[in-house]
Amino acid sequence: MSKPSLAGAILGGKCPQCRQGSMFPVSIFSFRRLIAVNHYCDHCGANFQPEPDFFYGAMYISYAFSVALVISSLVAMNVLFEEPELWMYITTVVVSNLFLFPAMLRYSKILYLYMVGKLKYKGD
Repeated sequence: MSKPSLAGAILGGKCPQCRQGSMFPVSIFSFRRLIAVNHYCDHCGANFQPEPDFFYGAMYISYAFSVALVISSLVAMNVLFEEPELWMYITTVVVSNLFLFPAMLRYSKILYLYMVGKLKYKGD
């Protein structure tokens, strides 16, 4: 079997250590357990939560995602419309944040674990 790529593992929400086990017990479209993260990898047994409340640090990444989304929405509104009104800005920002919230929440946790989690890839 070929080595799983880093980008593919991040996009798929896979374990940083084996790049095969899933970090999340449910799909991204499951709103019932949106914030749930597996405690251990179901493939290699890596610990996804090295300390209590580990993923609170992912809030900073989620905040950066939100700021980038707001800025890109505002720039897009200025490019697409000659003189957008305030309600158009607010509606665009609120709707885009609500629509992308599950993805931003999930990928902030994935990136935080990959950057800070001290789990290094161990090939086969």
